[in-house]
Amino acid sequence: MTKVDLRKQNLPLASRLFLSHLLVVTVAVMSLVIIGKVSSPRYFVVRLEELEGTGFRLRFARTELLHGFESAWFRGTVWSVVVSTTAAGGLSYLVSKRIMQRLTEMEQITQKFAAGQLDARLPASDIPELQRLGVSFNRMAASLEDVEQRRRELISDLTHELRTPLTVVRGYLEELGDGGVEPSTEIYMRLARETRRLERLVNDLQELSKAEAGYLPINLQPVNLYPLLEALIEKFSDQILEDGPVLQLKCPLQLPPVLADIDRVEQVLVNLLGNAIRYTPQGAITIRAWTQSRKLWIAVSDTGIGIAQEDLPHVFERFWRADRSRDRHSGGTGIGLAISRRLIELQDGQIFVESKLGKGSTFYFFLPLAQ
Repeated sequence: MTKVDLRKQNLPLASRLFLSHLLVVTVAVMSLVIIGKVSSPRYFVVRLEELEGTGFRLRFARTELLHGFESAWFRGTVWSVVVSTTAAGGLSYLVSKRIMQRLTEMEQITQKFAAGQLDARLPASDIPELQRLGVSFNRMAASLEDVEQRRRELISDLTHELRTPLTVVRGYLEELGDGGVEPSTEIYMRLARETRRLERLVNDLQELSKAEAGYLPINLQPVNLYPLLEALIEKFSDQILEDGPVLQLKCPLQLPPVLADIDRVEQVLVNLLGNAIRYTPQGAITIRAWTQSRKLWIAVSDTGIGIAQEDLPHVFERFWRADRSRDRHSGGTGIGLAISRRLIELQDGQIFVESKLGKGSTFYFFLPLAQ
């Protein structure tokens, strides 16, 4: 590649736009001048011959008239070229400046964005192509800002969740090392309990990250969920104390098949039933199922402590707890409902919650019926 080519390659966009406009104008003017120079005198001579045919005597003045026409045409053409080139050059400069102003704004915004200012957005433009580019960039920026916000929240929540069990483990280990407490089975069981809690937290986080990233395997196939509902009622009923809540199943014996992953549906229902039992010391827990609008709806209702209305929008968020101390005591990680929501969404369903404080809660979701 020659040095001239390199210099052309390094020209800024504004200069390229300006030069391209001038090149178009130059070609147009040169075409006009050449065609006019070749054709105009001929047309003028033809016109003179037509006038002579009507009786005008122009034979001896034809040469002078032709020279006069060429002189007048030349002067007019020169002034036309000067004026048109000046006007076109000025217009090209303004258009190039206008485009470059938008591109410069975009460059400044992208530099801010690259520097970590994720709330930076491109302004609207009246140039359609730049407007579409700006809309696409702003959509990407909003997505990245949301990802960054979620990352910060996850780190903050995870730090908060890990602090308690780690503090307990470190405290016991330091006391054991200093001889402040005597080793006992109870202390070792407490250490084991906190270690299991950390293990559950790590496992839940790993599963949640896979689910949110779409890497969690989902095996969709037509399944009948009635045997699963019946088995879960029997399983949890055996684990509840005599003075605990009563589990009930209210649904038709014949449920239409749904397109779902039965293992993932069981995981969701186990989590919902576990939460219902945890927050319902006495009363009833009911599983209901019904069909509506080509969907199978499943609801888990309890008569427990319920959830305040202002807390309902946060129920499916990671690490959210209405009563943190109670959940820690019972071993919850605060991720189960977030995982459940993502598992239902991966099966083309949605999950919802309704609750009244002191009267109980109902978690319900739908799955599409098999075709």
